[in-house]
Amino acid sequence: MTSQITFYLSQVIGSKIQHLNGKRIGKVLDIIVDTPKYDFSHEDSFRPNVIGVKTKIDGEILFLNFVHIKISANKRNFTFNCSQVDQLNESIVNESLPLAKNILDRQIVDINGRKLVRVNDVRLVSIASGTYALAVDIGTEGLLRRLGVARPVNSVINLFNLSLPTQYILWDDVEALDHSNFNIKLSQTSSKLNRLHPSDLADIIEDMGTVSRTKIFESLDEEKAADVLEELEPYAQALIIESLSIGKAADVLEKMPADEVADLFDELEDDKVELLLNEMEQEASDDVRELLEYEENEVGSLMTTDYLSFRKTMTVEDTLIELRKQKPEADVIYSLFITDIEERLIATVSLRDLVVSSPELTLAQIMHKNVISVMDEDKIDSLGSIISKYDLLAIPVTDAQKVMKGMVVIDDIVEDLMDKGKTKKRVKVWR
Repeated sequence: MTSQITFYLSQVIGSKIQHLNGKRIGKVLDIIVDTPKYDFSHEDSFRPNVIGVKTKIDGEILFLNFVHIKISANKRNFTFNCSQVDQLNESIVNESLPLAKNILDRQIVDINGRKLVRVNDVRLVSIASGTYALAVDIGTEGLLRRLGVARPVNSVINLFNLSLPTQYILWDDVEALDHSNFNIKLSQTSSKLNRLHPSDLADIIEDMGTVSRTKIFESLDEEKAADVLEELEPYAQALIIESLSIGKAADVLEKMPADEVADLFDELEDDKVELLLNEMEQEASDDVRELLEYEENEVGSLMTTDYLSFRKTMTVEDTLIELRKQKPEADVIYSLFITDIEERLIATVSLRDLVVSSPELTLAQIMHKNVISVMDEDKIDSLGSIISKYDLLAIPVTDAQKVMKGMVVIDDIVEDLMDKGKTKKRVKVWR
């Protein structure tokens, strides 16, 4: 036997398992690999180790311990030589991963490519220290190999100086296997998926099946889950929320801006909405209930209730320190609002004015009292002309008594006209 044998899963399924004396034991039905027993948050690589072979002996399915098995290759024919028929412990089998059953033809996440792909084959290597799964094959050649026609097709296209496209994903870059078909904990999965941008992860989740989508979403922490949920299309948002327990769904919704939650609730049945509102924390629930009272064509239905407000007595330096501490999102920092003790809008301050002003100045000395604003019950149609006329990036929204209710940013208006949803991040309001 050579010191290294590289092979594909499709090449060894059906291969003979025999005693060292040549007596046939059975044939390979599947290859069993181990799964990591620790969180991969701080690990860079993992190569699943082959720990067993599934076979059938006298009509009984057995999982043979790979410790007693060596692979030999004769051209493209492989034989599994077994020195001792030793079964794997049932608990080990339950925690392991059968490659043919649960990897072939399954959708996986290509972390680097940020997309779902289909597995056509698995590449393995047998060396002195053990046998390992190296990569998944998602290319055309892998599919043709499974069909048994890769060699003749290669022979033909080689005549024209062409070759079949090959495409591998190293095991390190594989995540989110179709967990609907087997029991594998998601600790290592969530650590890698959390590195993806919420928009990329949302695209991936939308392409998944219902069960897989739910399990992957449940593996995310609440902050990440909320960010991803905001990026999903409305139909997918509703499907996710419907699939979660009321408690879990409420926890995630509490991390989202109230206006985003209100938009999402338009996709749900009234009974479900009431259950979720009752489960959410009182403050978050009240914010959403307030927005749900607005008519669809009113400004209040489009505004975000998250904005930055400060007192006019604060200094420029204190304000900048607070902004650095909170790290607000770009759309919220378009305009900083100055309010009185009753939260009535009295002025605005631009970020530019803050940056160029002396640190010891108060906001009262640099604020703009001539504020362009709209009321929460105004019609949405009025917003476009106001933003265009005054070249605004955001408009404060008040009630009839000038009490701040929220703000509308230009992105909201554009996307509303395009009949699309809008993602806004939650930012704390300071008193």
